[in-house]
Amino acid sequence: MKYVIIVSSVLAGCATVPGLEPDLPPVQPPETAPASRSENIAIAGLMENARADAAAGRLANAAAALERALRIEPRNPRLWQELARVRLKQGQYAQAESVAARSNSWAGSDNALRAENWRLIAEARTARGDAEGARAALDTAERIGR
Repeated sequence: MKYVIIVSSVLAGCATVPGLEPDLPPVQPPETAPASRSENIAIAGLMENARADAAAGRLANAAAALERALRIEPRNPRLWQELARVRLKQGQYAQAESVAARSNSWAGSDNALRAENWRLIAEARTARGDAEGARAALDTAERIGR
């Protein structure tokens, strides 16, 4: 019985009287811009490292840096394009073509990026001996790039 009285008095202390709520401003969600900025800095750093590694011939390191960046920002078409370039240099032509196509899927209306991806696709197809496919890819790049 004592337990019921104690619980009742605790619950009564939590009750509010309608119309007497304090005038508090609405709760705002936390601002996400600082996190975005730090992610952008991280992405830029990883991209810079990947380009330096690729230029130095450390293609596996370049690919690893780009894959880390893509785990942070998977919809970034420039990261996908850079990975396609690395795959092309690695001689992984089918993967280079696939990754360039993935870049195009996120490129939206960035025609310069899309045209460059089609040129990468053409280069990969040429390396695989697909001259007709390469020509079609170059035609697409030319049509988009206008």
